[in-house]
Amino acid sequence: MHNAQTAPVDYATLAHDIKSWGNALGFQQVGITDTELGAAETQLLSWLAAGRHGEMHYMEKHGTRRTRPAELVPGTLRVISVRMDYLPGSAAPADAVLNNPELGMISRYALGRDYHKVVRTRLQKLADQISTRVGPFGYRAFTDSAPVLEKALAEKAGLGWIGKHTNLIDSKTGSWFFLGELYTDLPLPIDTPASNHCGTCQACIDICPTQAIVAPYQLDARRCISYLTIELRGSIPIELRPLMGNHIYGCDDCQMICPWNKFAQPTPEPDFAPRHGLDAPKLVELFAWTEEEFLKKTEGSAIRRIGYECWLRNIAVALGNAQMSADVVDALKARIGHPSELVREHVLWALAQQNV
Repeated sequence: MHNAQTAPVDYATLAHDIKSWGNALGFQQVGITDTELGAAETQLLSWLAAGRHGEMHYMEKHGTRRTRPAELVPGTLRVISVRMDYLPGSAAPADAVLNNPELGMISRYALGRDYHKVVRTRLQKLADQISTRVGPFGYRAFTDSAPVLEKALAEKAGLGWIGKHTNLIDSKTGSWFFLGELYTDLPLPIDTPASNHCGTCQACIDICPTQAIVAPYQLDARRCISYLTIELRGSIPIELRPLMGNHIYGCDDCQMICPWNKFAQPTPEPDFAPRHGLDAPKLVELFAWTEEEFLKKTEGSAIRRIGYECWLRNIAVALGNAQMSADVVDALKARIGHPSELVREHVLWALAQQNV
């Protein structure tokens, strides 16, 4: 009797089973691709050369390991790419929040539990299941956690196409999903890449509040509200502040307008349900949080990574953009002597916007 390690592996059957196991683990889609990313590498290098990554220096410091998976994980032959939907059905309607300047708009992906933990735990379970079939094998699990070109890999694996806003879109379910990857040394059969269905539509380009989508499929991160509120650690450029409206963590405008998202389904994942009322929070109340409250209420959340100082900075900008009211002015004045120079600067700007 052969044991699992010595029996020949039927990789076509294994690939089929991996997809079934992935679905059972809560991934809505699973695809497999090889590691050839030459076209994506050329694109990335020209984007970096143009300086469009802003202060995201991690985008350049890994050299070609981002675009050559076998350089990051030696022995990698295939990438198993997975999708997990995150749109929370129980959240307040995003457009209602966006159109109410008293509320803070937080990207829908960040309302629940930190996706890094959720996706990576499931990927590990998938790897464990594969090893029960084939024995020990070489792999590493990723979700937005290393120099991995997630969207290019997912597109090659058939999970969707990269839209004009540079997010991945699936024609059946839209774009409200997380991606994760299992780099593996198993020679699995690969899937057909997805084809592009953006056509002549440029709704995402037209809606972007800061014109960050400078051309179809080209994003200047330095103008993107997600970059400004999450990645940027210093002062937000003054000319962009009035354009940010009430966005305080990330921005979903380009996804909200995308016609393909009319097919989006709410996530079945309870971990992604909104916590602490952050789906429609009052700006004045958030601005009053102490650092302890911020840490407590963002525990296990992706929001925590920006830190308390940037959190106050972002809310100050949104308060500056809010309608004039005594509540807003009082909230801002309460922070005028904040120990952080970054916070004070944005508070003073916001008070000036309020004509104070």
